[in-house]
This record gives sequence, C-alpha cells and structure tokens, in this order.
Amino acid sequence: MAEIIQERIEDRLPELEQLERIGLFSHAEIKAIIKKASDLEYKIQRRTLFKEDFINYVQYEINLLELIQRRRTRIGYSFKKDEIENSVVHRVQGVFQRASAKWNDDVQLWLSYVVFCKKWATKTQLSKVFSAMLAIHSNKPALWIMAAKWEMEDRLSSESARQLFLRALRFHPECPKLYKEYFRMELMHAEKLRKEKEEFEKASMDVENPDYSEEILKGELARIIYKNSVSIIKGAEFHVSLLSIAQLFDFAKDLQKEIYDDLQALHTDDPLTWDYVARRELEIESQTEEQPTTKQAKAVEVGRKEERCYAVYEEAVKTLPTEAMWKCYITFCLERFTKKSNSGFLRGKRLERTMTVFRKAHELKLLSECQYKQLIVSLLCHNFLREALEVAVAGTELFRDSGTMWQLKLRVLIESKSPDVAMLFEEAFVHLKPQVCLPLWISWAEWSEGAKSQEDTEAVFKKALLAVIGADSVTLKNKYLDWAYRSGGYKKARAVFKSLQESRPFSVDFFRKMIQFEKEQESCNMANIREYYERALREFGSADSDLWMDYMKEELNHPLGRPENCGQIYWRAMKMLQGESAEAFVAKHAMHQTGHL
Repeated sequence: MAEIIQERIEDRLPELEQLERIGLFSHAEIKAIIKKASDLEYKIQRRTLFKEDFINYVQYEINLLELIQRRRTRIGYSFKKDEIENSVVHRVQGVFQRASAKWNDDVQLWLSYVVFCKKWATKTQLSKVFSAMLAIHSNKPALWIMAAKWEMEDRLSSESARQLFLRALRFHPECPKLYKEYFRMELMHAEKLRKEKEEFEKASMDVENPDYSEEILKGELARIIYKNSVSIIKGAEFHVSLLSIAQLFDFAKDLQKEIYDDLQALHTDDPLTWDYVARRELEIESQTEEQPTTKQAKAVEVGRKEERCYAVYEEAVKTLPTEAMWKCYITFCLERFTKKSNSGFLRGKRLERTMTVFRKAHELKLLSECQYKQLIVSLLCHNFLREALEVAVAGTELFRDSGTMWQLKLRVLIESKSPDVAMLFEEAFVHLKPQVCLPLWISWAEWSEGAKSQEDTEAVFKKALLAVIGADSVTLKNKYLDWAYRSGGYKKARAVFKSLQESRPFSVDFFRKMIQFEKEQESCNMANIREYYERALREFGSADSDLWMDYMKEELNHPLGRPENCGQIYWRAMKMLQGESAEAFVAKHAMHQTGHL
C-alpha cells in the first residue's frame, strides 16, 4: 500500500512544481499539500474503506481548485491550466469513479459527481457520468429528467434529450412527470427551430433542413407525445398540466385548442375540468376593439369577466352537484373576494356572490368545515361582521362538535360587541367534549378580563378548573396565576397559589412564576422563596437539575439567603436526581464553583 501511495504522490509532483514555480503557492504550502494529500491517500487506499474518507478527499481537492482559481485571478496568471487544474480534475474524477462503483446505490454521491463535472469537467465527461448513473438508477424518473434537461439546455442536443426521454419511458411507461417534461422539451425544440429559421430568413439564407418542415415547426412531435400520454394516463389533472405547459408557447395555439377541446370532451365529470374552464374566462380579452381606460371602466370589465366565470360554475354545480365541485366554486369566490380592489362596485359584487354561493352550498350541506372557517376568517379580515356571523351560525349548526367552529363564532360575537357572548360560551360547552374545551375556557377568561368584573373573571377560572382535568389543567393554572398577579398584585397571586398548591398536575413554570412575583416585591421574603422552591422540588426534584442550581444560587446571592444551606441542598439534589439529570447537575455545579456561571 505504501508503494501505491508513494506513486500517487509522485504523480502530483509536476503540478505542484508548476504551482510553486509560477508563484501561486509557496514552498511551505506545497509541503503542507503533500502531507495532507498523503493522509488522504492513505485513507482511501487502506483495506477497510469508508465513504466519508472519499468525500473528504474530493472536498479537499475542490477547495484546492478554488484556491488556485482565486490566486490566478489575484496575480493575473492564466497559463499552464492543462498541467495544473486538468490534472487535479482528472484525479478527482478517478476518486469519484471508485466511490460510485463501491457505493453505487448512493444517489447523493452520484449527484455530487454530476455537480463536480458540471463545474470542472468537459461536457463529454459529464455525459458519460449520466450514462453510468442511469445504468444503475434507471428506476428514478427524476434522474432521467435531469440528464435530458442537461442534454437539451447545456449541450444543446435535442436529439440526445429525446433519446433519453424515450429510454426513460421504456422503464416508466406510466410516469406523468416524464411525459410532461418530454412534452415541454419538444415544444422548446420547436421554438428553437422557429427562431433559427427566422434568423436565416432575415439573413436571406436559404437552408434546406428537414427539421424546418411546417409540421415540426408547429409542434407536431409534441402533439404526438400529448396523444400518446393521455391514452395512457387518465384524469383531468394530467390533461390540465399539459395544457398549462402548451400555453407557455405562443406558436402552439392549434395544439392548445386541441388539448382544451379534448379536456372538455373527455373529463366533463371531473370538477377540475369545470374549474379550469371557468377560470380561463378571466384570461379571455374583451371582444370590443377599444380597451377600457378609466378605473371605473376597467372595474366593469373585470366584473364582466367574473360574471362569465360564475356562469360556468353555475352550470358546473348543476351538472356535477358534488362537494368537490362546490369547493372549487366557493374557493374561486373567496379568491376574488379577498383580492384587493379600489372599486367599491367590485367589492360589493364579490361579497354578494360569495354569500349567495355559500347559502346555496350550505343548504345542500356540500361544504366542508374547513371552508366555513376560511369564509369566516376572510369576512372578519374585511370587517363584514354581519355576514361572518351568518356563516358562523350555520357552521356551528352543522359542526356542533367542532371546538374551532365555536371559537370562530365567539370571535365574531366578541368583535361585534354582542351581549350574548357569555351565554354562547355556556352553550358551546353543552355541545363539546371536555377534552377539546381548553381553548374556549382560555378565550372566555381573556374576554371576561377585558369586559367583565374581577369577580366574574375569577368565577370563569374556577368553573374552568372544575371542568378541565389532567394535563390540560396545567395551562389553565398558569393563566389563572398570571391573571391574579395582573389584576390583584402579589397578595391575590399568593392566595390563588395557596388555593391550587395541592391540585396536581403542575408545571415548573407555575412555581417559577411565584418565585419571580416574590422577587419583584420591595420587601422580598426569603422564607416564601424557599417555600416555593421546596414545593417545586417536591414535584420536579428528581429530573430538573436547573431547579436545584437556582435554589443554591438564591441562597448564595439573595441578601437574606443562607450560603451555609448550599451544602445540604447539594447532597439532597444528589440523592434525588437520576441518570443524566444528576450528571448535568454535577457538571453545572463544578462550573459554578470555578466561577464560570
């Protein structure tokens, strides 16, 4: 092995000598490169090989290449690239070849190889890398697409790209993505040929090229792919995706019309077809020769386009009265409703249409809970409280066991300053399961704090604590304690703490809040702080090392603290803490002792 390493280092010497001779690297730097290279060579030549060693080797060589480039730029020297850079690139390719042969299932390794070749190697070399990768990973359509795109866009070889797509389709005859990209490629190829022909015509050059036939220039090859693909892959979604690609190319109007007509003929039972046809009305320009110029005229024109869209949707929900179709309709209405407009006329028409569609769909019970929520939120954002309440009432009638729906209804009532808020909270709890009620109890308490008396708010918290049990009650207790301190100061907070101190479960924050409240008082009572720490440690002392450390710091730093208690606290902590918590405590204590904390 030593002989192989020595031989590979000697192979480097000519390039290293050139680097030193032309002044890109000093003698000391060359020696450092040789030492590092020896270490890297050893790791990739030993009997037990690791992928990370090959990656490190390649990364070092890439860093070296980039450093050489920067130094060439700095001194303005651009010669001897064959002897220096090309030698390094050739060596890296050899390492990549070994690594990809040994770990040929690692796609990321192959992609790194491709990225390297794109930057440093020739196009012919990269083409070979793609071929080797695809021979092993023929089951991955994305890699075929990557290779074909490179052939088309970088090598400017439409024929090579076409051959790759055809090979890929033999392996994946039902892959929509492959058909879409192949379709796009043929349209791009036709567009390129059209531009070439135009340039020749401008230069008055008569070129005989079979590729310039009228059929090819119109995208006939793309049309063949379209016909073949839709005979294999069914469904409106794929059909629409091909139409969207075709619409990117202005010359393919005939093809666009053919795809559009087929979409309407083949997929009338798919909501996506109707949705696409309706939305397309927005893109169709007015038939009148004069375009609207004033803002009002433009708004009227947009209104006309939207009315044409609505007419298609109306026909759609008659032909296909399903939840999916109504979802498309209401989604479109919401999109138009939330679109910014300075025209009061447009805003009014959009709101009217949205509410009309909602009422019809609600009556038929063909809207999902999610759509009720979206509509309520949109109406609230635009301050349409009356309409938002109408939707919220309808939503809670239909989805009585949805906590979110009741919350939205309550939000509408609160924003409307309704006198019925408290009554509605009570009604919500009748219909909802206890385990989903926590957000509503918190909302009630927050609303009560701003709208009702302290006694009323405290009554809400007490009701909530009787209704909410288990882990959810932890959040409620923290909220109750915070409210008590905000509304009644330390005295009130301590009273609440005392009333809850035996009502498990707790969180550490519950006790830390009381410690903080105590420390904020002018006459801070150390006995109370100790009480809060002791109660917290009774609950969390076996796992929370920070709690023990903070207790010790309090005794050390507080004016009324007793530093002599720290030793006893330390030994109690060591007895109670378990596993990693004990180790963390010892480490923190040691750092504190040495003055790092």
